[in-house]
Amino acid sequence: MSGPVSFRAAAVAALLALSLLPPAGDTALAQGAVLQSASQGASGLPLPRFVSLKSGRVNSRIGPGVNYPVDWMYLKSGLPMEIIQEYDNWRRVRDSDGSEGWVNQSLLSGKRTAIAAPWQRGKDATIDLLSEPRNDAGKVAVIEPGVVGIIKECNGDWCRMTFAGHTGWLNQTLVWGAYPGETIKD
Repeated sequence: MSGPVSFRAAAVAALLALSLLPPAGDTALAQGAVLQSASQGASGLPLPRFVSLKSGRVNSRIGPGVNYPVDWMYLKSGLPMEIIQEYDNWRRVRDSDGSEGWVNQSLLSGKRTAIAAPWQRGKDATIDLLSEPRNDAGKVAVIEPGVVGIIKECNGDWCRMTFAGHTGWLNQTLVWGAYPGETIKD
């Protein structure tokens, strides 16, 4: 009786192992490589971290390789992305809406960009871009939520950013593309 039970357990274990394999053709994953998910990625850079899209057409795939189907295509260069995982030359990214997918590292840039209050998109709201990092500073421009700008610097409380040629300061709590308290130097 112990023979058939051992055989069944081995068969179940083999089927479970097969179900965990990636699609055919992704030999690196099939050979048992481990995905990085600790606080430091395979690149040696910290995880998570923000980057931006280098190209105006970027495929986001359901897995780390060209054999995985494309789940989404981004059509705006400079869009900020958060890298949350690394595997070889693939990066698992998250966008400001919370969607996740895998993008080849060659399509990502270290140039820091951010989105102004994307959580307020579609609401009747505007955001003041200020001349100095103070709430009572003069307005440089008025921007709409969801607009992408280039980060020039962040001091942990405020970010100096450029939106369509207008440079000024936004409270760091109003940007998606810089962590709370993070300092960035241009």
